[in-house]
Amino acid sequence: MHLPRPVKAVVFDMDGLLVDTEQVVFQAMTASVSGLGLEMSFDLFKRLVGLPSQASDLIVVEHFGEGFDLEAWRGGIRRHFLEIAEAGIALKAGAVELLDALDERSMPRAIATSSTRESVEHSLGPHGLVTRFDAIVSRELQTQHKPHPDPFLKAAQALGLDPADCLALEDSHNGVRAAAAAGMMTIMVPDLLDPTDEMHALCVRIARDLHEVRELIER
Repeated sequence: MHLPRPVKAVVFDMDGLLVDTEQVVFQAMTASVSGLGLEMSFDLFKRLVGLPSQASDLIVVEHFGEGFDLEAWRGGIRRHFLEIAEAGIALKAGAVELLDALDERSMPRAIATSSTRESVEHSLGPHGLVTRFDAIVSRELQTQHKPHPDPFLKAAQALGLDPADCLALEDSHNGVRAAAAAGMMTIMVPDLLDPTDEMHALCVRIARDLHEVRELIER
């Protein structure tokens, strides 16, 4: 299968797509909520994947009740995440090889993530990947968050390209919705969330990993 249009740039999500952070976040959330005497189910966590903090906070409060201490929850997540991240966060399969292929083609690339710039540095910095992107649209630079298209529109603007000429790579449902709404060719590379009928309809392809994405671009 070929992509519907020539690709002039690639816009990457980060968590669960470039780096295996979703499992680390789940561990951090589990440890944080345990410190509050509660339990974090994996089903609840999956509802939070790909959401900005304000949206996920609403779900958490709805689940645990109005008395839930959000500040303690957030602080615990940050503390436990940094502790776990000290040991290093693994790259997803094919990430470096895909970036190498883009280098060979002098193809611009950006990151559009719901995470903060600090998180980008913690996740990608140790692998030397931060400087391999022409633009990074982190949470602080976004007016509205995924599933709104703003992160991807800002990434295309930063690259000086029409969104229709960009290929977006996402692992979450809300990320796919945001990229498709921005008018980008979208590929889902599933991590924790399985592709649904909606995802198949919005994507030009569901890829097994970033190696498959590289093969598509090399064609």
